[in-house]
Amino acid sequence: MNLDADALRDVERARLRSLVDADMATASALHADDYQLITPSGRALTKAEYLDGVASNELNYLAFEPISEVAVWGDDRIALLRYVARIEIQGGDDLARLTCWHTDSYEKRDGRWQAVWSQATRITAAE
Repeated sequence: MNLDADALRDVERARLRSLVDADMATASALHADDYQLITPSGRALTKAEYLDGVASNELNYLAFEPISEVAVWGDDRIALLRYVARIEIQGGDDLARLTCWHTDSYEKRDGRWQAVWSQATRITAAE
């Protein structure tokens, strides 16, 4: 079977929207139990650490959206997505506005796509 890239792009947009909306039921369903995020600062977060931060507003996403084409590679079981994202995140009194390369790996588990790994790399003005 072939990968439905558009359907996977829709899943990724739903995942990002769930983080901005702090829709924890959707966010939990779209992140695998063994999910791990590598943040732009190089910190590794488990699913629990990441989603607990979103739920508690410690990580309050004001915006998280692709601003480039979402490139998709893979098959009907595993896929990689890569794009440039605009991120605005409030952490306490600090507001961060970032532009990042974002790479996500997805795996189809029990018939549905779940994010397994994500990595964000900040694009600085000097680049």
